[in-house]
Amino acid sequence: MTDSGSSRLYYGWKIVAALLVVLTFASGLSFYNHAIYLNALSASPSFSVSSASLAVSVFFLSSGVAGLVIARAVQRFDVRLSFTVGAVLCFLALSSLAWVNAIWQLMLVYTVFGAGFAASALLPATTLITRWFRRRRAMALSVASTGLSLGGVVVTPLSALMVENLGFATAAPLMGVMYLLGVIPVAWIWLRPDPAAVGLGIDGGPIEVADSEPGNDQARSHHDQGIAFRDALRGRLYWGIALAYIFLMLAQVGGIAHQYGLAREILNEAQTAAAVAILPVASIVGRLIGGFLVEQVSIRLFAISMMVMQAVSLSLLSGGFNIWTLCIGLFCFGSSVGNLLMLQPLLLAEAFGVRDYARLFSVSNLMSSWGTALGPALMGVAYTASGNQYALAYLVAAGAGLLGLVLFLAGGPLHGDRQVAT
Repeated sequence: MTDSGSSRLYYGWKIVAALLVVLTFASGLSFYNHAIYLNALSASPSFSVSSASLAVSVFFLSSGVAGLVIARAVQRFDVRLSFTVGAVLCFLALSSLAWVNAIWQLMLVYTVFGAGFAASALLPATTLITRWFRRRRAMALSVASTGLSLGGVVVTPLSALMVENLGFATAAPLMGVMYLLGVIPVAWIWLRPDPAAVGLGIDGGPIEVADSEPGNDQARSHHDQGIAFRDALRGRLYWGIALAYIFLMLAQVGGIAHQYGLAREILNEAQTAAAVAILPVASIVGRLIGGFLVEQVSIRLFAISMMVMQAVSLSLLSGGFNIWTLCIGLFCFGSSVGNLLMLQPLLLAEAFGVRDYARLFSVSNLMSSWGTALGPALMGVAYTASGNQYALAYLVAAGAGLLGLVLFLAGGPLHGDRQVAT
């Protein structure tokens, strides 16, 4: 964790800490807060539960589409501009949310909200990690992306208290201010676009050593290392990863969205509140352990094991046997959730390098957003079709996870099938 030949902490780890804070606010005030916003909106006579829920799907789809544009911008401009623009858009969306009174207004606000989230969360964050780290990329990403789960543990309960005590009309703009303060100052004080900006090479080595590869020009930038965007799209490996994540995210987000209802089938309200806390905690623990393990073993084998764990845990949850199988299933599912989110950018960076990483991730992220948007709705349909029982819904999610595994295997091995640490 130190610079080469020095006892000083490698600046990349400061980047990781800053991104952890940024992602905590971004995920807490967007992804995990949707339930709070939906509850407040559906209480208004202007919206129903279904229309408010549709807005969440618009959020994810908007985020995916906006990522295509943001990816090009991140490659051309200082990444801190992306975080700044994204935070401002989210501030405007949240500040407007309490005042919308028509469906078209709600959809417009959530479109802006989704675009802002895309510009200030995973896409620029994972792009920075790939630029700053090669040997410890998995651990760096696991620590930074822990902010995604911390948002649900820290920011969302605070948001709920604000809405309860202040009312949604007052709390929504304040949450928008929280988004600004949690992202923009951190980005400009601590983030840097790449190691060269502070006179370092990747992993802290000298620029002339770290930014050159055998057989390449010594002056070649680390940003140019890897496979070109169009070349990557011609191979089945990229499509195996991208298509797999449509169904992996369908299973994951659907399973998360319906966990409360599943738990209520066999638990009382107090027990359910405790049970649903298992998943985010397991996600944090699992991701940190996974960040260590993936540096020791083949990243492909580790990814396969997480996909299997997701499918098995969803199958276990579909059984509805008793409180113990529910808790074990939620813990295993949460462990796979944290790692599968981390593995998507890691797999792309490992397979295709840094050169066009942002564009490759943006396309894959757009495709996975289809599954993210569809998952809760598809499981809801299965729930209704089975007489308001969750057994079929979670079997559908398990099946989607297995399909994602099959598509990933069809993509073939990574180049050399090496772990990230190499």
